[in-house]
Amino acid sequence: MTTAATADLAGTTTWQLDTAHSSLEFSVKHMMMTTVRGRFKNVQATLRGDRDHPEQAGVDVTIEVASIDTGVADRDAHLKSADFFDAEHYPQITFHGTRIEGDAPKAEGDRFRVHGDLKIRDSVIDVVLDCEYEGRGQDPWGKTRAGFSFKTELDRREWGLKWNQALEAGGVLVANKVRVEGELQFVRQDG
Repeated sequence: MTTAATADLAGTTTWQLDTAHSSLEFSVKHMMMTTVRGRFKNVQATLRGDRDHPEQAGVDVTIEVASIDTGVADRDAHLKSADFFDAEHYPQITFHGTRIEGDAPKAEGDRFRVHGDLKIRDSVIDVVLDCEYEGRGQDPWGKTRAGFSFKTELDRREWGLKWNQALEAGGVLVANKVRVEGELQFVRQDG
């Protein structure tokens, strides 16, 4: 269901990602021995539903590929190139949540899983996010906020991200398994 379609669901609560208090990070092994970490700095997300109406729950996420940041400009440029994400032709990564597995989170620490379609380049593959509800409260300005964390592991080759180099001593330069983790804070949209 698209974000525009959700506006038609009368009474559905929507929440917008607070990008200043959220992070979306990834990590991958380099030369089979050290972990390289990075993040996407430009992420937008809309969460639908709430703990009292889990049947209306859903999430849509858009990530700007050009916002990738590993702390090394040359590596970031390579990741944006056609060898990996091909940001020129595929500027966005999207995730569309399709269903929630487990009970609706109500208490801090509750765990659940979100199934959804992850689109990278021109491939859409179902993934599962292992999530934890971090809590809900009101900020000093009267807005209601809710926090979640998630993690998953992906095989980058499934989305056509196959570039690699064999190492003389065996193994490969870049691991195929990528860990993705996020700490997300959403603000309820009133009215």
